[in-house]
Amino acid sequence: MSKARTIYVCTECGAQASKWAGQCGDCGAWNTLQETVPASMPGKSGAKFTGYSGVAAGEVRALADVDATVELRQSCGTGELDRVLGGGLVQGSVTLIGGDPGIGKSTLLLQVLAELATRGRTLYVSGEESPQQISLRAQRLGLARDRLRLLPEINVERILATAEVEQPQAMVIDSIQTVFTERLQSAPGSVAQVRESAAQLVRYAKATGAALFLVGHVTKEGAIAGPRVLEHMVDTVLYFEGDPSGRLRVLRAVKNRYGPVNELGVFAMTEHGLREVSNPSAIFLSRHDAPVAGSVIMVTREGTRPLLVEIQALVDDCHGGHPRRVTLGLEQNRLAMLLAVLHRHGGVAMYDQDVYVNAVGGVRINETAADLAVLLAALSSFRDRPLPTDLVVFGEVGLAGEIRPVPNGEERLREAAKHGFKQAIVPRANQPRRGSRVEGLEVRGVTRLSEVMEGV
Repeated sequence: MSKARTIYVCTECGAQASKWAGQCGDCGAWNTLQETVPASMPGKSGAKFTGYSGVAAGEVRALADVDATVELRQSCGTGELDRVLGGGLVQGSVTLIGGDPGIGKSTLLLQVLAELATRGRTLYVSGEESPQQISLRAQRLGLARDRLRLLPEINVERILATAEVEQPQAMVIDSIQTVFTERLQSAPGSVAQVRESAAQLVRYAKATGAALFLVGHVTKEGAIAGPRVLEHMVDTVLYFEGDPSGRLRVLRAVKNRYGPVNELGVFAMTEHGLREVSNPSAIFLSRHDAPVAGSVIMVTREGTRPLLVEIQALVDDCHGGHPRRVTLGLEQNRLAMLLAVLHRHGGVAMYDQDVYVNAVGGVRINETAADLAVLLAALSSFRDRPLPTDLVVFGEVGLAGEIRPVPNGEERLREAAKHGFKQAIVPRANQPRRGSRVEGLEVRGVTRLSEVMEGV
């Protein structure tokens, strides 16, 4: 077949060129020309005259005439993945899954396809691993291999031609960075190849109703490799988090057109693959035998689920010229700000101390409800005074030393009471209202940082 004509478009100003050059001739930017395929205009045959290049007008509909019924979903066989997807897999949806090498992306999708294969046709397209490697993994995981359909291919035109014959209800592309299209001359993995290959696969999924999973490589910064437009083209973007050498894996939704974002799914890596963790709060809590200085339990909220997480802090004398501020699972700049608030409004100076803060279990906390827990953990370690083991705290700390409320306060308190906690320090606005007292939990509401520091 004849090659399609290619052009080079500047990503800065949009200028087009017939061949690649190091510098854009219009705006002068360097290394911004990217190979692409020009969009073809529809022909005039069969088109009604509209006064604009012979193109027929599109059909315009009133929004009230569009069917707004809830989309049909099917379970993936894993409750945690269904939660992250917003309740299940939607027909015609395109899901992009990224994560570090060895985190479990291929393992999870192979388990999902094995479950979906019992209800319909599926297709696993492998561009990195050989059929023998995938078969050995399925055997090790104890999956039924008789209905799993496998295609080792990286040419997107051949993949789509095979899919037209197989007509799968669910398909996995592992990975999108290895796939290429014959319409472009660049190597697989380049920006243009990833964008054009993904565009063809997305069009196929929308036209046929097949659910499509795309596996994406990540850069050393943690972002999905390739063009940023890749995340805009798909319906759902999921990120696998966690230490590949550990057991826990966290699947986080950062974009979802069919459900809430920032939803969290927790898995445990075992000899038989990924197993869902239905009660992740029990995993993230250490439950020390005796009270330990620098340890505080907080209630965070990921998506629609509250989670109990242990925040640990270690404050030690600085033996160098610059004290260190190290965080794992929390924002480092926010730790420096909170320590400044503690100095200004609490009278406790840690400018000559190294401060290390860690969210136990490898979970990453993005909300400000962890502010109060971080300050109490650092203060407990600095004074070497353990806090009660049945205490739970949460709340946002402002620059003026005020304790601000956080969303869903009563739901967080009920989660803490369910796990046996007896005391809680929360913003006063998050105290349960009259008539809605949380059974078995003594709640103390505070408005200023000075009130929290009494007795710590």
